Amino acid sequence: MISPTELMKLAINKAKEGIAAGQSPFGCAIALEGKVVAVSHNIVLQTTDVTAHAEVTALRVACQNVGEILLEGAQVATTCEPCPMCAAAIHWSRAGEVYFGATIEDAAEAGFNELRMPAGQLYEVGGSETKLIADVERAACRELFALWKSSGSAISY
Repeated sequence: MISPTELMKLAINKAKEGIAAGQSPFGCAIALEGKVVAVSHNIVLQTTDVTAHAEVTALRVACQNVGEILLEGAQVATTCEPCPMCAAAIHWSRAGEVYFGATIEDAAEAGFNELRMPAGQLYEVGGSETKLIADVERAACRELFALWKSSGSAISY
């Protein structure tokens, strides 16, 4: 089994690749049965698709790689707390655990137009069995916002 820290480091490195490519500072890695099945970054700007968040693109890749729409018990590491759209998609995939670093508030402070609905609250109200584990490599994940702002490609949206 891959550790949450190892999985998060893959997500962080992918977010850095995204920043270098002019994308926003978010990455996600997914493991299933101890094997990494997807690592992706946010491609909203590249695709002009507001739903192309790192978690959604990673779920798409993982499902394609596995050949299933359900990722029962998967581990998901995402550099930022999932927004409501991403949290719902992760829930629908039936992932077991979500590890995140930066928070929705951290993203809002960096200039992102976040819905201030914590993923934990959404899961609680919705009755999700997906477990959220916060503060995995939080400092490194927060640093992605500073790297993005210094890259010259930072825009508020």
